[in-house]
Amino acid sequence: MDNSELPLRDLHLPDPIGWWPLAPGWWFVLFVVATVVGYLIWQAYKRWQGSAARRFALRELARYETEYVEHRNPVTLAGQLSELLRRGMLAYAPRDEVAGLTGEAWLQWLDRGMPLPYFHTEGGKSLLQLPYRDPAGDFSNVDVDALLSAVRMRLSVPLRGAD
Repeated sequence: MDNSELPLRDLHLPDPIGWWPLAPGWWFVLFVVATVVGYLIWQAYKRWQGSAARRFALRELARYETEYVEHRNPVTLAGQLSELLRRGMLAYAPRDEVAGLTGEAWLQWLDRGMPLPYFHTEGGKSLLQLPYRDPAGDFSNVDVDALLSAVRMRLSVPLRGAD
């Protein structure tokens, strides 16, 4: 018999395996990945929400700095900064721990958890006396930039355990 006369057909391969529907193992992997991603998004949202007071305080600080550039009154600025620090710290620390602090105890508390003791420098210490000085007085010995820097650092660095 002649091979050219045989009724042979070409080989037919089976259809390739499709990706859908997914196997149960892949559904489990997708569920685990979605759960982990959801948890990470939730944690990021909580962290962002928890720092809302800090972001607000830093915006207020920028506004006070702008106002100070216009009016150049360190007494008004120091009063605003003192109030801003008090409100900002009350957002993160228990009221009974922060509200009653005054003088050196307040400065010492503000330096807690900071890399450097910003409020035990001349700029930081001026926070105690400056709001009560005569606005028409001489302020040549006051380092307003150091005070602003100390307040900015305190508002930027989270309290231990708060964030």
